[in-house]
Amino acid sequence: MYKNATIHVVVPAYNEQSLVGRVVESMPAWVDRIFVVDDCSTDATARAATTSGDPRVTLLRTPQNVGVGGATVLGYRHALDAGADVVVKMDGDGQMAPEALPALLDAVLEGGADYAKGNRFLQRELVHRMPFERIVGNVVLTFLTKLASGYWQVFDPQNGYTAVRAAVLRVLPLDRLHPGFFFENDMLVRLNVHNFRVIDVPTPTVYGEERSHLSIPAVMSTFPLLLIRRFFFRVIEKYVIRDFSPIALFLFVGLASLAFGTILGVGLWVHAYRTGLPTPTGSIILFLLAEVVGFQLCLQAIVLDIQASPR
Repeated sequence: MYKNATIHVVVPAYNEQSLVGRVVESMPAWVDRIFVVDDCSTDATARAATTSGDPRVTLLRTPQNVGVGGATVLGYRHALDAGADVVVKMDGDGQMAPEALPALLDAVLEGGADYAKGNRFLQRELVHRMPFERIVGNVVLTFLTKLASGYWQVFDPQNGYTAVRAAVLRVLPLDRLHPGFFFENDMLVRLNVHNFRVIDVPTPTVYGEERSHLSIPAVMSTFPLLLIRRFFFRVIEKYVIRDFSPIALFLFVGLASLAFGTILGVGLWVHAYRTGLPTPTGSIILFLLAEVVGFQLCLQAIVLDIQASPR
């Protein structure tokens, strides 16, 4: 136990035979249970996870390759059934330093957070050791995730080193979380819908012999669309269905105004191009008015969303 709380760690692993054993062996003695989830690896990951003979280790296997999110949810369910108070997610690639685990747990147990996540960018000296493409990808995805999730104070959303209260997991629809690498982003969206408090914790990252299964081109081509969909899901779920808010009104009226102005502007330009006639001043004013009003309403919705973010 850690500070009178039962701590269970979920370790999703896919083809990590050379590293998952070290992850298990590095677990602090006060961790009560370790659930290693072998996501249908094609190597000896399962054997490596149990080589140490640590009695705290429970090996789980997914029926098919479901992705890091699906494997984590399987571990979450077993941790909840086993009576965890706080559940930690620590990947099986050895990048998540165990010495940072107390800081994550303190944020939950003493800092008032429902969900604590690592942030590599809070330790600037470590950023210089991070691969450049990961820095660029994280900056872009961070802004989009802030917009989609509503947690504007959170950075480094792809960081999967997390600690969450068991009571929170019992509220979340675990079966609806994205099963792939989008899992961490989707988790933030679902947490915000229920107004759970999220906090960033400085955590170092170890870059060594691990191989990333995350494809940057695949992420940049799929995540933006997923984040846009989650943004509208969150707005409708939180600001319309659960409690109607001016945020939704401002946003949807603003988007409608922007769409109207854009369509009108394109139509006026095409008409002027084809006929060679000047566009009437009144039509130009109507176009500008729709665009300005739409932009202001959308901006106001974002400002109100930032103010409504759980802290």
